[in-house]
Amino acid sequence: MLRTLHIRDFVIVEQAEIHFDAGFTVFSGETGAGKSILIDALALALGERGDAGVLREGAQRADITALFDTPEALTGWLAERELDAGPELALRRVVDAQGRSRAYLNGNPVTVALLRELGEHLVDIHGQHAHQSLMRPDAQRDLLDAHGGHAPLRQSVAQAWKQWRALLKQLDAAEHDAGTLAAEQERLRWQADQLDSLNLAPGEWDALQTEQTRLAHAQSLRDGATQVIEALDGENGSARQRIGLAMHQTQQMLRHDPSLTSLAQALESADIAINEAVSDMNSYVDRVELDPQRLAEIEARMGAAFDLARKFRTEPGELPALRDTLHARLADMQAAADIEALRRQVQAAQAEYAQAAGALSAARRKVAKDLGKQVSQAMQTLSMKGGAFEVALLEGAPSAQGGEIVEFRVAGHAGATPRPLAKVASGGELSRISLALSVMASRAARVPTLIFDEVDSGVGGAVAEVVGKLLRELGERHQVLCVTHLPQVAACGNAHYQVSKTENRGKTRSGIELLTPESRVEELARMLGGIKITDTTRRHAREMLGIEVSS
Repeated sequence: MLRTLHIRDFVIVEQAEIHFDAGFTVFSGETGAGKSILIDALALALGERGDAGVLREGAQRADITALFDTPEALTGWLAERELDAGPELALRRVVDAQGRSRAYLNGNPVTVALLRELGEHLVDIHGQHAHQSLMRPDAQRDLLDAHGGHAPLRQSVAQAWKQWRALLKQLDAAEHDAGTLAAEQERLRWQADQLDSLNLAPGEWDALQTEQTRLAHAQSLRDGATQVIEALDGENGSARQRIGLAMHQTQQMLRHDPSLTSLAQALESADIAINEAVSDMNSYVDRVELDPQRLAEIEARMGAAFDLARKFRTEPGELPALRDTLHARLADMQAAADIEALRRQVQAAQAEYAQAAGALSAARRKVAKDLGKQVSQAMQTLSMKGGAFEVALLEGAPSAQGGEIVEFRVAGHAGATPRPLAKVASGGELSRISLALSVMASRAARVPTLIFDEVDSGVGGAVAEVVGKLLRELGERHQVLCVTHLPQVAACGNAHYQVSKTENRGKTRSGIELLTPESRVEELARMLGGIKITDTTRRHAREMLGIEVSS
């Protein structure tokens, strides 16, 4: 879960460090004090887009660090990416005055994309305008799939769709461009035939060069070898004669000085080495052939390779690889030109897509019924007695997201026929349904921290108290943070932070503090009664917090 959020020079926050615990934590404050700025700062640390506009006026850079406990479920994910995180994850984001952004994980530079991907495993943010997105069919589909944990099924459908569409495109090209394809095949086949005729083997060019050099210089090599043998073992002052003389003289000296033993042994080794060198050189002379015919054959083959390499604008040694590439392209084109084979592949890919989409549809039908039941139950507690919610799956055109359209429907009261959400729900009803959906989806969420940014807008009174209890209940399973303007919701928090705004010399600053029980009473009284706080509002605030009220 989130342990600490450190903010420096972000919008109107000069510096703040907030420490968090488990359970349900609320943030309140006057309009414009910067409550949602805290959520925006955390979102930046989690990889959201940022630019120079997030800097506090006059600052050189904004610096946000969010410290999390490392969830056990992330151990494998981190290991796959060779990230040694340890028991804590420090996600840091820095944006400078030029809009340049840098991201860090535990002090090590990482990409913003990695930070964003990691953040998806740590935090789920429900924004204050979430109810507006419910009007979009794609948002309804995404929420249903998130509630059901359908990510693996959706990935399978998307992959099958991509393969199917790619084969369809290939088939269409084959059917409409058969003439062009045939001409290209003919050109490649002519090139491949020329390379096949030469049939230069991999590595053969280097071998030809070596052999040509040796044959072209065979006579000089033999002459040189003969001179070496003469120098080592000739009759007139050769190395072997001189070493023999030195060995004889040393043996005479050993009679009087045994310390020369090692020198005598070294001379014996030199004599043996000379004998071996002479033997090897004689063998070399025998191997060096004067073969003009073989030299002519090699030079003719090298010339043919040079000519072909020049024609194809490559190096002679690359000709075997080029030949393999041309044959591979011809094989691919042959397969592409096989219309019937392509049609069979398209049919197989379509069947695979249908199977994947069918599995996703079955999972959606099951979850749709469950989600409809749960949201309908929640509606009864949110001043929508007798109301009902259902998820309809309508037949749609096949797509990367599956084969149906997801449509949320609602009946505002008993006996009414459920109709599309966008057509029948009022603003207040839409806010409550959105909240119910957010809570239901969050119950199924696997992330440890859930954030609700004024999702309670549009509700009040007894409904607000129910919302607060729902969020507190959710806080028993997740760490829940909520920005709220409702005292009924704020009163349900396990911890309460107040965000305030001050002005000094024409500059606005935002601050945040953890409220004590007494200061919490004052804040709830302000939320209840506005600027003027009376004893009555204080008494009401104490009652909401369960603090004994003195008579």
